[in-house]
Amino acid sequence: MKVSRSENIFEFDTIVIGSGLAGLTAAYYASKNGTVAIITKSQLDTSNSYYAQGGIAAVISPDDSFEMHIQDTLTAGRGLCDLDSVQVLVSEGRDRVLELIGMGMEFDREQNDFVLGLEGGHSKRRILHAGGDATGKALTCFMLKKVNEQAHIKAFEYTTVVELLLSEGACTGALAIDFQTGQNLIFKSKATIIATGGLSRIYDRSTNPHTATGDGIALAFQAGAEISDIEFIQFHPSALNIPGKEAFLISEAVRGEGAWLLNSKGDRFMPALHPQAELAPRDVVAFSIFRQMQLDQSDHVYLSLKHLDAEKIKTRFSTIYHTVAEFGYDLTHDLIPIAPAAHYMVGGIKTDLNGETNISGLFACGEVASTGVMGANRLASNSLLECLVFGKRVADQAARKHPSLHPLPKICPVSIDTKNEARYLEIKNTIAYLMSKKAGIVRSQETLLQALEMLKKIKEELPEKITEYNLLKIKHIADICQLICKGALIREESRGGHIREDFPNEEPKFQVHIVQQKNQSPKYINVRR
Repeated sequence: MKVSRSENIFEFDTIVIGSGLAGLTAAYYASKNGTVAIITKSQLDTSNSYYAQGGIAAVISPDDSFEMHIQDTLTAGRGLCDLDSVQVLVSEGRDRVLELIGMGMEFDREQNDFVLGLEGGHSKRRILHAGGDATGKALTCFMLKKVNEQAHIKAFEYTTVVELLLSEGACTGALAIDFQTGQNLIFKSKATIIATGGLSRIYDRSTNPHTATGDGIALAFQAGAEISDIEFIQFHPSALNIPGKEAFLISEAVRGEGAWLLNSKGDRFMPALHPQAELAPRDVVAFSIFRQMQLDQSDHVYLSLKHLDAEKIKTRFSTIYHTVAEFGYDLTHDLIPIAPAAHYMVGGIKTDLNGETNISGLFACGEVASTGVMGANRLASNSLLECLVFGKRVADQAARKHPSLHPLPKICPVSIDTKNEARYLEIKNTIAYLMSKKAGIVRSQETLLQALEMLKKIKEELPEKITEYNLLKIKHIADICQLICKGALIREESRGGHIREDFPNEEPKFQVHIVQQKNQSPKYINVRR
């Protein structure tokens, strides 16, 4: 690492933006080939990965196979998965998981055999867990420990990237701002890896931490990167629904162990709607709950575990059990009020099989990326696997990059004015309500056009040249929401995590990726089969 203190210029071989499992994995492998900076706007352990309960899918069992895992992923993806990407995910996924185990990562076992869970859309028990329902935390902490052991990695916490730096069409680094000092920091690098996670906090009900507002998507879009399939937002079916409280995720693995979904009369409704009942793919379950809530004229349905072994549930889902108890419910005995909540961005920054974007030197991995793996609907517990597989792939490809000979572009500093914080929060909440009502689980041409008109008005009130951080955040969120609404407006069908009331069926002509790019018309790219 080279540092010019007077100008706050830092030079690394690779910079990683984000500290979830994808970012930590990329940083760990990249450190084998050079110096690495991890830039994260909170602490290193604050991410969607950290809160992931479900587990990590991998072909470990002798009665499972790559072919079955691939087929389950393709089925859940509703015709939009790229086959070569899924093959990479599944085959290299097992290698990455076994490598983790070899490094000392401990997954749950019984009598020395791995405890394999079942989740929606999977035809076999193949979900590895750690700490019962704390897999994300265990995995993230494990990789964080490995990262902290690497001398070539330096972390910049409470620091956020505000612009990707481009020279001659290539990404040569990033401009960031240190929240604690207010200083601008310039990072020069051979390779820049975006691993900022998702954007589900742009909705008013979400399972994500407050940091998940889509920064990476906005940065990449402004730089000219292609954004693919962003209209597909996955709503997790079972998030605790208590008025005035945050949505708390209740893992899909709970239904995998036999929990039922009940309507307001106490009757199961999923068996009549899908042959897999409560274990249907997430998009089906979330939409079915949404419709049942409309029928019941209620803001929730119920999750019931009363018919299951109470002691087993307490052990298997200890975190969920104790958290639900804090809200006054007994997971093993009471009917638990739940409703869908925005959970996962299925699309994202379009990359190739090595995680590189259409901009040389710019990479993306994890939830922020659109690798072709997830299709129109993510198969449960494939997300942590994608972080491991493509985190290593981007690191390996980044190592092949040569230093840029181009000088840094002209830098326009960004400041923080605390007087704008209240304005940002007010507009953010307005947009979250707008997106939930107009572009949530169910959309239509009418609601999407209404959302786009309101987003346009919000952006028109911003200055043309923005040099203040809070105002820049407003623009970023508005940009992202416009991308979602425009993609949803173009896609005149219902498929996976995108449901149009006015186009309720899948349309073969839309079995394509919709790609958006700054100052360009949207384009359609065929799915790789």
